[in-house]
Amino acid sequence: MARRDRAWRCMSRGQVGREFGRFLIAGAINTALTYGLYLILLDPLGYFVAYSVAYVVGIVVSYFLVSRFVFRTSTSLAGFFRYPLVYVAQYLVGTLVLWMCVELAGVGKEIALLASIAATVPVTFAISRLVLNPRPG
Repeated sequence: MARRDRAWRCMSRGQVGREFGRFLIAGAINTALTYGLYLILLDPLGYFVAYSVAYVVGIVVSYFLVSRFVFRTSTSLAGFFRYPLVYVAQYLVGTLVLWMCVELAGVGKEIALLASIAATVPVTFAISRLVLNPRPG
C-alpha cells in the first residue's frame, strides 16, 4: 500500500506541469465558448440571464474538458455533481483576495480583479485535481 501511494505521488509530480498546461488551454477554450454564448444571448435575454446561462453552461463544459482533456479521467454522474464545488471554492477564494486587495492593500478595484484571477487559477487547478482525479486506493 505504501509503495503504491509513493508511486502515485511520483507519477503525479511528473504530470502536474503537463496537466496545468492543459488546464490553462481548457480554461481559455471554456472562456471563449462561454463569452461567445453570452454575446449571442445578450440581446434576446438581457445581460443577467445571458450571464447566468453562460455561467452554468461553462461549468458543464469545464467539467468535460477538465475531466477528459486535462486529467484524462472518465466522467461520472457523481463527478459531475461534485464538480460545481470547485466553482464555489473558486468564488470564495477570489472574493477574499479581491476584498484583501481593495480594502487592506489599497489596490484599485480594476487591478484587484487581476490579482484575484491570478490567485484562483492554481487553487481551481488543485481543487479540480482532487475532485476529478482522486488518489487510487
